Amino acid sequence: MIRIVLADDQRLVRAGFRSILEDEDDLEVVGEAGDGAEALAACRALRPDVVLLDIRMPGVDGLQAARDIAADPRLNDVRVVILTTFDLDDYVYGALRAGATGFLVKDTEPEELVHAVRVAARGDALISPSVTRRLIAEFAGRVRAPEPGPRLNSLTDREREVMTLVAAGLTNDEIAARLVLSPATAKTHVSRIMTKLDVRDRSQLVVLAYESGMVSPGWLTE
Repeated sequence: MIRIVLADDQRLVRAGFRSILEDEDDLEVVGEAGDGAEALAACRALRPDVVLLDIRMPGVDGLQAARDIAADPRLNDVRVVILTTFDLDDYVYGALRAGATGFLVKDTEPEELVHAVRVAARGDALISPSVTRRLIAEFAGRVRAPEPGPRLNSLTDREREVMTLVAAGLTNDEIAARLVLSPATAKTHVSRIMTKLDVRDRSQLVVLAYESGMVSPGWLTE
C-alpha cells in the first residue's frame, strides 16, 4: 500500500485528488494539509511514501516545503510530487532543485496522477510530458561552461553512460534495454551513482547532469 499526504490550500482540490487516488486498491491518503508548514508536520507525523504538494500555498509554499522535507534526514524515504496550475519552467526547475521527485500540472488526467504517485513511490522521476522537453532545454540554457566536479570524476565510464540516460528520462528497464543489461544491473548502476554523488533521487541526478555540463539538449534532436 502506497501512503500519501495531500497538501493544497483548496479543500475541493484535495477532495478531488483523494477521490481519484483512493479508487485504487494500492493507494491510501493518510493525511491532508492546507499549507507547506502543515505538510511538513504531516510528513513528520505520518511518514508517507509520497506527498503531493501544491506549489502555491499561503504561508509556507510548496517549494519551501519540498526543501524542508528534503533537508530532514528522517524523511529521506518521502517522495515529493509538485502539483500546480502553472506550466512555467522556473517553477519546474525550482521544484526539482528543491528535492521534488516529480512535477505535474493540475490538469493532468486522473490516470497520469495515479501513475505519477506509483512512479514516485518507487523512486523514479516523473515530469508531465507536456513540459519535459522544454524543461530540459531550460536546464541546459542555465549552464554556463561548467567544469565537472570531483564527484563526477569518480564515476566509471559505464556509470556516466547510465547517468546520461537517466537525464534523458529513461527508466531502469529502458536503460537496461538500451545498454543490453538486466534491469537489476541497471538499477544497481543507478543506485551506485546516487550514492557516489550523494543525491536524493533520480530527479536530483537529472539536475546535476545538466548543471555540470555532463549532458546537453543535443539528445532532443536525436
